[in-house]
Amino acid sequence: MSPRRSLYGWLAAEGVSLAGTRVSMVALPFFVLTTTGSPEKTGLVAVAELLPLVVLKVLGGPVIDRVGARRVALVCDGGSVLVVGAVPLLHDAGVLSFPALLALVAVAGALRGPGDAAKHSLIPTLSATAAVPMERVTGLSSTVERTASMLGAVLAGALVAVAGPANALLVDAASFGVSALLLAWALPAGTRGLGEEDDGEPYLERLRAGWRFLRGDRVLVAITVMVALTNLLDLAWSAVLVPVWGVERGGGAGAVGALFATFAGASALGSLLAAAYAERLSRHVTYLVCFLVAGLPRFAVLAFDAPLPGVLAVAVVAGFASGFLNPILGAVIYERVPAPLVGRVSSLSTAACFALMPLGGLVGGFLVAGAGLSTAMLVCGVAYFAVTMLPAIDPRWRELDVRSPRAADRLGEGPGEVRRPEPGQQVHPEPR
Repeated sequence: MSPRRSLYGWLAAEGVSLAGTRVSMVALPFFVLTTTGSPEKTGLVAVAELLPLVVLKVLGGPVIDRVGARRVALVCDGGSVLVVGAVPLLHDAGVLSFPALLALVAVAGALRGPGDAAKHSLIPTLSATAAVPMERVTGLSSTVERTASMLGAVLAGALVAVAGPANALLVDAASFGVSALLLAWALPAGTRGLGEEDDGEPYLERLRAGWRFLRGDRVLVAITVMVALTNLLDLAWSAVLVPVWGVERGGGAGAVGALFATFAGASALGSLLAAAYAERLSRHVTYLVCFLVAGLPRFAVLAFDAPLPGVLAVAVVAGFASGFLNPILGAVIYERVPAPLVGRVSSLSTAACFALMPLGGLVGGFLVAGAGLSTAMLVCGVAYFAVTMLPAIDPRWRELDVRSPRAADRLGEGPGEVRRPEPGQQVHPEPR
């Protein structure tokens, strides 16, 4: 088997799964609105999916480390085929009640949480097997993610318009099946991630070990807090502020779609270049420059009512810069986490990053209602600037540039015993 088959197969599986998820993100709200006519019920469905996703992402970490990431990913994708596919099938049969819909969506979220975490925890193994630098793997992953999201959104709009939201959900269900088949082909049976082992340790102790390590690493804590806060502000921007801008400033859905598509396309290009060159760059400097460009300007250009060409020009630059961020931050995370804890720590970290996202819509809505769109844009933009530029004066963030042998390769060292090079010592790196 080609040493890079696993990497390319995994990337293909991620692309298919993410495109399907994007279809669902558009089709499911339309399905609820067209069948119930209730915005409140649409919101309940969103909460029903997100809450178990976050909770099971946290609780699934020890299972990933013990059972194996490949097995967890395949089981979750296989289960998702049945659960997501049941929604349109039961609807067509006339037996889908709203409580049943909530239950199915909750189970779908509960499967997606550990499934996504399992796939991401395979990154160190894929990097080692393919002999590819970690920044390159995470850069390729980010490129696939952003490209699939962009294409999935286009596909979703076409499917909902032509075939209806229920049939669009069938496409999402099928995407999980294709993803599972690609993973099974790319990762032979018996494939185990670096450090995966059944040491007989009780479940709760394994979960606590992951939490202790995450809490004890000051750089991982700083990254997690920063990403959680920027996720909140990003959701306020995309879910509330930009749509309101489209309505109030006359651009409509066309302008909103053009803005999102431009940002996503430029971001995919940035991620692709990051895959090729990020390992040669200073992580700390690249982080600061990219967040400086990708953050406040896109809020400010809308706050000051720039014409659409100017808005799209800023979106190109901001999107391109944002494409470098996940590869760099991901490399740092996987570099610092010991192999036996990868599933637990990455699950806890990503769940924490998701935790504040439900508040983003509320923050954006209250700011617009209370202060108007321009003020809301500026408040969120300044907050984004403050959160992302703190690393310029916080000395712990300079550890981003300490390239060391992967912590995950140093088996046998406990969570509190992971060796790190002295500041300034250059060795070697990895991603998110």
